[in-house]
Amino acid sequence: MRRFIFIIAAVIVLAIVSWGWFQFFFVFGEGPRAGELNYIMKKGYVWKTYEAKIIQVGFKGGSGSFQSNEFQFSVEDERVARQLMANSGKWVNVHYREYKGALPWRGMSRYVVDSVISVSNSPTGTTLP
Repeated sequence: MRRFIFIIAAVIVLAIVSWGWFQFFFVFGEGPRAGELNYIMKKGYVWKTYEAKIIQVGFKGGSGSFQSNEFQFSVEDERVARQLMANSGKWVNVHYREYKGALPWRGMSRYVVDSVISVSNSPTGTTLP
């Protein structure tokens, strides 16, 4: 009977650990996003994390009107955060990873930017170093 309870407990613990890994550490999606960097700030009560927002412009449905899409994300790497802070208000192209859940020390968002691909003054402007 003890062996049976041990096996059931081990299966339950393995299931919880697997769920936690999939929820918080498995990269669900990744890719580039581009838009105007609206803001980036360091905030938090216990863990200070960098949070930012990119405004993406696009067309809305069949009406042909403009729609503003917001991409809110967190930044783990302080070097990337400083690069974004230096280019606030400019058009940025960033690479991000998407997780199923957010961790407080990683940021408030499921989306975590890990690098800046390019920075320019406008969507059609020249790229800045």
